[in-house]
Amino acid sequence: MNRLRYALRLSYDIKDATADFILNIEAARTSRQHVVEEQLTLPPSIDVTRYTDTTLCNRLLRIRAPEGSLSLSYEAVVDIDHRLDDGAFLLEIPVAQIPFDVLPYLAPSRYCESDRLMEFAMREFGGMEPGYFRVYAIREWVRNHVRFLSRSTNERTSATDTVVERTGVCRDFAHLMIAICRALSIPARMSSSLDYGADPAMGQPDFHAVVEVYLSGHWYLFDPSGVSIPTGLLRIGTGRDAADIPFAAIFGKVEPKRPFIEIQALTDDAAGIGMPLFTTKAISTW
Repeated sequence: MNRLRYALRLSYDIKDATADFILNIEAARTSRQHVVEEQLTLPPSIDVTRYTDTTLCNRLLRIRAPEGSLSLSYEAVVDIDHRLDDGAFLLEIPVAQIPFDVLPYLAPSRYCESDRLMEFAMREFGGMEPGYFRVYAIREWVRNHVRFLSRSTNERTSATDTVVERTGVCRDFAHLMIAICRALSIPARMSSSLDYGADPAMGQPDFHAVVEVYLSGHWYLFDPSGVSIPTGLLRIGTGRDAADIPFAAIFGKVEPKRPFIEIQALTDDAAGIGMPLFTTKAISTW
């Protein structure tokens, strides 16, 4: 088991009379991720409405704020009980046997145009033995053929752009891996997290996008950018792609400031809580 402390501060300058925000910043509560403690701090005059998606466990906050400065903070301690499996025994599931609630993750989505990458996917990976190691090969292809470059893409960049331009940030790596998997009839989706274990030379801690792929009846975690330690990835949001799980959807004229994020591993030997480490096992946190 691993325990992580997550702290976040968001600040905005609101130019309109009012602006609305839908935030997806709180750690998800799942069967394998337990929120030990948490605190959300907002200005006293700001009311918040909460909603939790009972299927995906996304926890949304909706707030309306007046013109001027807005700052809020969130802090949580989260325990993650990973499922670790031998990839050699994880199989791709025939479409006829995929559960109905998983089928949407086979279809093209806003940033993952799998229908436009079918020929490419079949040429590169169609001859490989189906299963975990084919999916891992897709992850490795994306990691090795796309260069991580901060601020090289924008909110319009999709998987087909990335396969051509070969540069991007974590969400672009994730979108491309998801699109390739779906093009091969392998269900795949995005999870938002934080870049625990990233090289400090890359800058301050930041939000992070990773991939989950459905194999042998479970969702398994992959980081195609390779910047994080996967056992240190806590779950915030889950969706088809980044369009489903922005950490902040903003309605109104607003100037955001750079988020301040901290992510730290906590240990407790007596409780069996250790540091997040790299593993060759397949990882599931769902």
